[in-house]
Amino acid sequence: MGGMTKTEAGTGTGRRVSEARERLLRTAGQLFYAEGIHTVGVDRLVAESKVTNATFYRHFRSKEDLAVAYIGSVDQAIRAQIDSLTAADVPPDGILRGIGASLVEQIRSPGYRGCAFLNAAAEFPDPDHPVHRAVVQHREWFLRTITGLFAEITTAQAEHAGQHFVMLRDGAMSAGYLGDPVAAGETLLRGIEGLLRIHTARALDDQTDSASGQTPSAATTVPDIDCSPPSA
Repeated sequence: MGGMTKTEAGTGTGRRVSEARERLLRTAGQLFYAEGIHTVGVDRLVAESKVTNATFYRHFRSKEDLAVAYIGSVDQAIRAQIDSLTAADVPPDGILRGIGASLVEQIRSPGYRGCAFLNAAAEFPDPDHPVHRAVVQHREWFLRTITGLFAEITTAQAEHAGQHFVMLRDGAMSAGYLGDPVAAGETLLRGIEGLLRIHTARALDDQTDSASGQTPSAATTVPDIDCSPPSA
């Protein structure tokens, strides 16, 4: 015990300060998502986090600074989730399906009220605002990641497939909050399956063209995406 610092022993301020910051961020995440960033004031954040005003401003210069940290925490959670699928050596189509399944679970969960990023962007429409920029940075990363997964199947029109996936996600997350979350989730999964079917067909065509020595055609005829409910 002689070599343990005061912070490590919990008798100094370092560890307590770190725990206070985590409480602030956790409380902000719950309140900002449930009620909106503009609606929740610093006094309430301080009271529900059980910290002092001085502690709040020691970690965050303003409520908007905390809002940026909140967006960052949601971003990191999504990155960690996708990283876990990648680390498990899941093939790209399996990762895309896994992302879709996770979205469906979120859409159908109690207290769901839409996409945290889209909600924040609506509250901070100024493209130069730090919160808005944090949202855009996440979306740019997400699109690159999804496009990269499609490109692992085939590079042909991978950018288009990635854009379609993100639009499916955005629509499902909005529809799941404003309408029927079960129907929104089912439509999202059917849309993802349709994208994968089309993109896999492109990959097979590319392989056939390469084996025959032909130049890949500019356009490939593939089945349409079926977004209708399954027939009884």
